[in-house]
Amino acid sequence: MKISKVVNVSPLLFLIALMCNSCAGSDLPQPKVVSELDVNRYLGAWYEIARLPFSIQEGCVGTTATYELRDDGNIRVINRCYDESFDGDLREAEGKAWIVDKKTGAKLEVQFFWPFTGDYWVLDLGENYEYSLVGTPNFKYLWILSRRNVMDEETYSAIVARARALGYDTDRLIKTEQKKQADQKGE
Repeated sequence: MKISKVVNVSPLLFLIALMCNSCAGSDLPQPKVVSELDVNRYLGAWYEIARLPFSIQEGCVGTTATYELRDDGNIRVINRCYDESFDGDLREAEGKAWIVDKKTGAKLEVQFFWPFTGDYWVLDLGENYEYSLVGTPNFKYLWILSRRNVMDEETYSAIVARARALGYDTDRLIKTEQKKQADQKGE
């Protein structure tokens, strides 16, 4: 196995992406979020199953997001992916997130570089937090996340249908290549 160095993603790229996250609204009403998010259950590792195009993630495979509670009550966010292939360099970005909607807990802001923030809205969750549908209220970005690196087609199709009903352009979804489970043992 090739040992890859960690490549930090350019702060300028994140800055541009976060600024654009707030640009260009939509005529559609804002998407509904889940009625309640238990942050403690949401913490931990997630695998990206699919996403809408996002320039920062171009060329990413094996994308994961890890959420950890910080001492200040905010959430530590660690996004990782391999560049172009699983033999490619590991790309990593670390930021923080905080809840902005105290009623549901499902609307968060994420920040990788001060003072710019981006929306992180939890739109759908599995009953046991086995999957999550995350999007932005301007409908530009969408992620399907799972606790496992694979998702059965029936579950995936149902999540995509819910995203489409909310107003997201699911025809543009990109499925994320993930390692096979057996390949992950011992890493």
